[in-house]
Amino acid sequence: MSKPLKQIHLAAHFPGVNNTTVWSDPKAGSHIEFSSFVHFAQTAERAKFDFLFLAEGLRLREQGGKIYDLDVVGRPDTFTVLAALAAVTEHLGLTGTINSTFNEPYEVARQFASLDHLSGGRSAWNVVTSWDAFTGENFRRGGFLPQQERYSRAKEFLATANELFDSWHGDEIVADQAAGAFLRDAKAGSFVHTGQHFDIHGQFNVPRSPQGRPVIFQAGDSEEGREFAASSADAIFSRHATLKEGHAFYTDVKNRLAKYGRRHDQLLILPAASFALADTDAEAEELAREVRRQQVSGATAIKHLEFVWNRDLSAYDPEGPLPDMDPDVSDDHISKGRAQVRMYRDPLATAREWRELAEANNWSIRDLVINTGNRQNFIGSPATIAKTINDYVQADASDGFILVPHITPTGLDDFADRVVPLLQEQGAFRTDYEGPTLRHHLDLAHPDEASDERAAS
Repeated sequence: MSKPLKQIHLAAHFPGVNNTTVWSDPKAGSHIEFSSFVHFAQTAERAKFDFLFLAEGLRLREQGGKIYDLDVVGRPDTFTVLAALAAVTEHLGLTGTINSTFNEPYEVARQFASLDHLSGGRSAWNVVTSWDAFTGENFRRGGFLPQQERYSRAKEFLATANELFDSWHGDEIVADQAAGAFLRDAKAGSFVHTGQHFDIHGQFNVPRSPQGRPVIFQAGDSEEGREFAASSADAIFSRHATLKEGHAFYTDVKNRLAKYGRRHDQLLILPAASFALADTDAEAEELAREVRRQQVSGATAIKHLEFVWNRDLSAYDPEGPLPDMDPDVSDDHISKGRAQVRMYRDPLATAREWRELAEANNWSIRDLVINTGNRQNFIGSPATIAKTINDYVQADASDGFILVPHITPTGLDDFADRVVPLLQEQGAFRTDYEGPTLRHHLDLAHPDEASDERAAS
């Protein structure tokens, strides 16, 4: 008997401010006007995607004391955008990244519980941390948290938020058509939490929402991040989108679940993935090369090199050779508020490797950045991309993908119209939504059901 097909989970990341976005394409639109968010969300819903994902930017990035070019558009508030999208969608999940370092549990829990009510049970929270003092300068506690404590605070933050979500239960309210809902138990919503990072007590004033709690995402790839996800998350927003790396990450994280009394299907692995789609594989390859050159202008290439060299390289020609000088490895970094700063943990080794690559391939600075940076995860015709995605999921390299198009807001349109129908024909992707909440889309149990299951076992 053949093994039944795993069902693929698909989501859409509104690209906003990042290195995937191509601003120069005539089809590119606004990243801040509501019409862009509406088009993107409704395309994802038309394709029966699980959810839309919004990242978070709490401060514009800087390089050499100037705002980094890709950030000049700004970043709207996540909750405001998701709440507005709840009114123009019916089924699509609404996932937002909210930082656990610069917020408070009561405030965030109240916002997510409210969003879950407004959307009919479609909210999700990507829990992230930050030790970045540069970003923290925007907040009262700017820079106060040592890096080693960020997951400690995040774990307690999430646990505290869950206590608030769980402080209401269905038997504590009475529905009345004339008067609405009123309390049966005066203690409904009461909470007391004392811990290392939070010491709060009071009454949570948003009743139990349709999902009980929002779906919880986690995006860290460190050892602490993997353990945090295995213990507490419903899904991981992963960066491992190749078959070999994806399978290794998938196996590692899924094998951590048992120690927390969880099954493999109680945590989804969803890597981010970009794509280049065309009529033929050859045309898609050409499109991919063109997009990568659009993504990395000469100025962008120099900025990227400065991440590693930690020096002002503005005098260098991006079409010329790499600098002969070594990177500055001091703690005072030229780039502020960029995740890439932490990607290159040994700048001297990276510089040596890049010089060798450039010399062997006769690459300029720009060529090097193009060839060592972003490359589309899926390149090909609709049939090729559909097969590749299905192969990855069936091989347990992922449970699905969060797609990141390079054009906003129309970059998802072709995928929705040309790839999704093929996945549906293969029987690997839904043809319609089967339930009202995001937990239904992701095949995740309601928190109350999960608690009953753990108690029974």
